[in-house]
Amino acid sequence: MFTGLVQGTATIERLTRVGQSIDLQIEFPVFDSAIEMGESIAIDGCCLTVTAIDGSHLTFQAGDETLAKTTLGGFTSGRRINFERALRLSDRLGGHLVSGHVDCTGSVASRIDDGNWSTIGFQLPANFMRQIAAKGSIAVNGVSLTVVDKLAEGFTVALIPHTLAETNLGSLAIGDRVNLETDMLAKYVQQLIEPFQTAAKLAE
Repeated sequence: MFTGLVQGTATIERLTRVGQSIDLQIEFPVFDSAIEMGESIAIDGCCLTVTAIDGSHLTFQAGDETLAKTTLGGFTSGRRINFERALRLSDRLGGHLVSGHVDCTGSVASRIDDGNWSTIGFQLPANFMRQIAAKGSIAVNGVSLTVVDKLAEGFTVALIPHTLAETNLGSLAIGDRVNLETDMLAKYVQQLIEPFQTAAKLAE
């Protein structure tokens, strides 16, 4: 589990194809020596396992399912990624509960820069729109954000200067793809009410 409070950004050094998977070697500028093999770290919101440690260089493996359903399949060397270590039970929950299991990818549909702030609009697949609520929580590339407005085919968020500077969301441009994880509560509510909605339609 994660909070969506990104701890920093890191740079992808090398990607190596291994069968149907990819090994990602990432250099962490601020390295925590307490990181251990097998630890879970969110990379742009996608929970990955540390498979090798060489100083401040960590290696992760992403399988074909991850590559197909997240933006990781389009990663290239030199890309700046957001990272967050897994939540400890004693930590403050400053963001919202994030599982690191990306629901879908979306794309930047609009961007309005107003002084030091930016309002960015995202499009996402229609079947995930029911899990979006105005003033609800959303994780974009692993960053915990609040939905400002729910639109017909997406939503908007307002990014403060700190988020723009300290995460890779500041460099987003129209058309860029991002990893999205909807609010955990929304998923369970949808799962609970869908059988009743189906039964109601059949009874009509």
